[in-house]
Amino acid sequence: MTLDTTSPVPAPDEILARLIAFPTVSRQSNLALLDYVEGLLAPAGVRLERFFSEDGSRANLMASLGPEGSGGVVLSGHCDVVPVEGQAWSSDPFTMRTEDGRHYGRGTADMKGFIAVAVSTMLTAAQRPLALPLHLAISYDEEVGCLGVRGMLDVLGARPERPALIIIGEPTGMRIANGHKGKRGFRACCHGEEGHSALAPNALNALHLGAAFVTRLIARQDELRATGARDDAYDIPYTTVHAGVMHAGTALNIVPNRCDVDFEIRNVAADDPDAILAAIAEDAEAIAAPYRNRFPDARIEIEETSGYPGLETPEGTPSVALMRALLGRDDPLIKVAFGTEGGLFQAALDVPALVCGPGHMAQGHKPDEFVSEEQLAECTRLLAAIVDVLAEGEAPALTR
Repeated sequence: MTLDTTSPVPAPDEILARLIAFPTVSRQSNLALLDYVEGLLAPAGVRLERFFSEDGSRANLMASLGPEGSGGVVLSGHCDVVPVEGQAWSSDPFTMRTEDGRHYGRGTADMKGFIAVAVSTMLTAAQRPLALPLHLAISYDEEVGCLGVRGMLDVLGARPERPALIIIGEPTGMRIANGHKGKRGFRACCHGEEGHSALAPNALNALHLGAAFVTRLIARQDELRATGARDDAYDIPYTTVHAGVMHAGTALNIVPNRCDVDFEIRNVAADDPDAILAAIAEDAEAIAAPYRNRFPDARIEIEETSGYPGLETPEGTPSVALMRALLGRDDPLIKVAFGTEGGLFQAALDVPALVCGPGHMAQGHKPDEFVSEEQLAECTRLLAAIVDVLAEGEAPALTR
């Protein structure tokens, strides 16, 4: 195959407009978007590998340049976006609109802006020799619990090659984030006994069990705020417990026999989520146990539904100093409130991970989401500087 290394490289905003046009809402197919990206990268000689979901409707993509082997950098971003239903957008959320130096559209900030810059950077890097490898990982279903990337990491983790740094391009305003909380999601299934509401005391209302369970979650949250571990780098410096969904009942005149409560734990690194869950399970048993003399099936069962590990990269890691130098500033590191795939990469590959990308999460997941041209330009400068380092091949932070 003859490689095309002479064609003009599309600008990030041109690529971004095309990416936004693919409505890659979580759990929907992203294959058309990957076809577009591969159509740009393959003619430039970028090595491409897909990792498909079980049903084949979605896939992760790993694109690689430079020598095969360990060392180098992985640029990581997810291509799925959150839904737009029920939001009051000023224009079509899947048609990028540019106004006053801002690009509007679903996913511009979270996080197709970064992917657009990364694809453009890969095309530029393909026109020069690299001494260390550059990879771009595009994953699916991140917004529903970092689900998609796991299949790719299972394969990569079994290989001997290891990169030296993972950069997760979630929006940080181009500041370096070295941590985020871990998250685990659960469903508490509260089992009672149904009956006619006119005879409600003769039944066991599962909704009441659920209400008591939520009350105990609130108490556990109060304890964690008062006496739990703290990390003041976070906006909320303690571990949080949150109930987000509650389902029960079919009709007002029926005592419900089941109530489901979906809740989560987002823990700082110093807190053990298993210990917190064990305490919550004790609360659940304490709620249900007094009813078993009359209702033998009374119980609250807790099952885990999702989760990802936290990220905690030490400030003294050499790649932190390198990133600061390449950005040209010495801002304090930050920790972000939202979760990323960084902890999963770190656990699977034993590699430092940092979060740094264009835009701000304050614009994400809301109508008229945007990323500024200025932020895309700063990200472009950073990734170009990383390519320079990979071409020189003399940065200890990027070798293994």
